[in-house]
Amino acid sequence: MLLTSLIILLFWNRNASSFNLEDINLPLEHIPYFFNSFPTYAESCSKDVNCPYTSLLTKEACWGYDTSNCRKNNSYHVRPRCPGDHKGWVKTKEAQYETFYTQADFGYIKEQIDELMVLCEASAPDDSSLECSKYLRFCRGRNLMLNFTGLIGRGDNLRYKMDILGPRQIGGHCTFYADRLMKEAEHMSALQSWGPEFVNFVKTPERPITDGKCDIVIEKPTYIMKLDATVNMYHHFCDFFNLYASLHVNSTHPSTFSRDNNILIWETFTYTSAFKDTFKAFTMNPIWDLKIFRGKVVCFKNVVFPLLPRMIFGLYYNTPVIYGCERSGLFHAFSKHIIHSLKIPLHVRTNDKVRVTILSRGTTYRSILNEEEIVRELLKVKGYHVERVVYDRSVPFTKQLEMTHNTDVFIGMHGAGLTHLLFLPDWASVFEVYNCEDPNCYSDLARLRGLKYVTWTDKKKLVQQDEGHGPGGASHAKFTNYSFDVKEFLRLVEICASYVRERDDFRNFIHASVGRDEL
Repeated sequence: MLLTSLIILLFWNRNASSFNLEDINLPLEHIPYFFNSFPTYAESCSKDVNCPYTSLLTKEACWGYDTSNCRKNNSYHVRPRCPGDHKGWVKTKEAQYETFYTQADFGYIKEQIDELMVLCEASAPDDSSLECSKYLRFCRGRNLMLNFTGLIGRGDNLRYKMDILGPRQIGGHCTFYADRLMKEAEHMSALQSWGPEFVNFVKTPERPITDGKCDIVIEKPTYIMKLDATVNMYHHFCDFFNLYASLHVNSTHPSTFSRDNNILIWETFTYTSAFKDTFKAFTMNPIWDLKIFRGKVVCFKNVVFPLLPRMIFGLYYNTPVIYGCERSGLFHAFSKHIIHSLKIPLHVRTNDKVRVTILSRGTTYRSILNEEEIVRELLKVKGYHVERVVYDRSVPFTKQLEMTHNTDVFIGMHGAGLTHLLFLPDWASVFEVYNCEDPNCYSDLARLRGLKYVTWTDKKKLVQQDEGHGPGGASHAKFTNYSFDVKEFLRLVEICASYVRERDDFRNFIHASVGRDEL
């Protein structure tokens, strides 16, 4: 295993000359973590009079997973809080904190890194290699062969398939630990692990690339992704969040934060989505799908198989969040990374009004029937700046993010649009008007992001239009519309607004924007 690691480092060092500081795709506040992870680049910056990051060189900072001597007070600056009762999960407050950190923060990244095991061991620089975390949730390899000749005649509608590759259609020249791999192939589901693919792994007699066994050789690092539902913001952001987390699991080389890579979607559908601009946070190149490689044997010099959107006890979708804790640094870092990469501005304020945004649903169900009356009453509150928005395809996604990012109180019915809460400023509040009998989904997401969360609790002060027309004719709270008591609605909004006004970061931002004398 040590030899494999040395060979991987040798390969990266051969390519390090092609990477420079200008390639780093990180928010300014994340640069100190990068420099402490890769001191060679910190030294280069210190010697370069034109380096824009010299003021950040002396700050001690570590992500929290990257070094054994990462002290807690130097770890990522947004850390969990556990003000609530743990309800029997653990026996101590310290254990409650550590459980949350491992479930939903950079501790999860550390766990994946610590679990990495070599499954295909290289003996020479041109050999293949493969290592994966437990249950094959995350894998990365070098000089691997993938044979896509089996896709001939299978059409352009392959998605969520577990038979993209057949026996012996993935492999490399290495010492292959087949028993070790098969032991980890327990989670055999399309979006839970890479087991369906890697159970077909084979040791090849020749080195795929140097011995000319490839129709195509991909030089740039490539991320191969299996996507969840791309039409739904909540589910598609499971993909983006896990891709971001995978950058950290793979952070053995500075180029992990470069956008000069390839992304290959593991299906034959041509990728499209209302949220496709988010991929610009990860790559500057076109998004590939499997059609471009149909009938070919393709070899990847460096390839990553990222964490998946529906892993058992995974991140985001299946995160079992312990009671009483909130504010994940990993979720905070993801938010900042997307906002920075997509160049979403935070507007300077001209007054100290709390910006209230109501997300109006243009859908058949879960509409607020008396929404116009509610908006009229909110507009009468002098301390609010109120906007009603519809986030549909007529509004570019980056424009949607800009409106969200400049919101202090975000209001919406239960639905995927509430996923926008990930990109609110740190001081913001979320008002999920009614959770439609799904109480944990967005309350947990707000908790992970570290935001104040409020929802409707007094059912006597709402009117449900009908019993709800769910699948198969069953009644369900998600398949109907509602009217809400206006006075109670305004009371809940004011709880959110009061929280925002009391936040020091909100006050500091307002003071910096308009000046103390003008307030």
